[in-house]
Parts: sequence; C-alpha cells; structure tokens
Amino acid sequence: MAEIFSVTGASKEEKYRSLLAATVSMVQGETDIIANMANITAIIKEVFDFLWVGFYRVTGDELVLGPFQGPVACTRIKKAKGVCGLAWEKAENIIVPDVDKFPGHISCSPDSKSEIVIPVFKNNEIIGVLDIDSEYLNKFDETDEKYLSQIVDALQKQCVFQ
Repeated sequence: MAEIFSVTGASKEEKYRSLLAATVSMVQGETDIIANMANITAIIKEVFDFLWVGFYRVTGDELVLGPFQGPVACTRIKKAKGVCGLAWEKAENIIVPDVDKFPGHISCSPDSKSEIVIPVFKNNEIIGVLDIDSEYLNKFDETDEKYLSQIVDALQKQCVFQ
C-alpha cells in the first residue's frame, strides 16, 4: 500500500511526480483493476482536489461508470458521445478547456467547467477511460496529460483485465 504523503505548496509538476511515484508503488503487486482504479481516483482527488475523478469501463457498446470520487455521475455513455465517448472512439487523449463550448458535452454536474480524458488500453484495445473534471476553466494542460497518461500506463501494466 502507498504511504500517505503531503505535497502542499509544491508546483504542479512536483505534485504529479510525487503522485506518479505513489501510484506506481500503490498498484505494485495488486492485479485487480477495480481496486487499483479505486485507489488511483482517491489519490488523484486527494492531491489535486479536482471536482470529479473517475473511470468508465467499456462494457459492450457503452462506457459504464467505474470507481470515482466526487459528485454523482452519469452511469452510461455511448461511444462517440460526450468527451469520454469521443476519447473512446478516437482512441486518444482529449483536453477540453471549456466544456460549454464542446459540442455534445454530457453535463453530469453543472459545476464542471473543464475536462481531461485519458483512454485505458489493454492489448491495443480500449477497455476504459480516466475522466477528470474541474470546476475551473482551462484547468488542464500538457503537464496534466503527460502525468495522467503515465499513471494510466502504470495501471495498464499492473492489472489483470477480465
């Protein structure tokens, strides 16, 4: 299990480096994807206090809500719908500076202003997405994308997918 750590006063990059190290340590030896997703959402929320942090899992032709931290969320999302569905369809990371300007945005919370979505792959197939919402406009950038992609990579390498 990862130790609780404090990154108060650190830069965004320093917080992410600490978060990445803690995540790698936390998932090491744990192969259950749901357990790891749950802990990853908790640690990201703890460090950055984003509005919403969670995973959606591919189940048939939909993304189905997985472990998350934050307000109540949308339960199911169709492929190509909203930011998560589009990231799934395109198989790429998506950063949305202003969700109100994103065509087809699915509003699960009126407080959400910006969003980042990182696909989770196994054997070159998307099996889910990491979705993070902020109550601030333009919250996410290339630094978030870089480190969140590395966190998802640590999850992908460690877990057994069913």
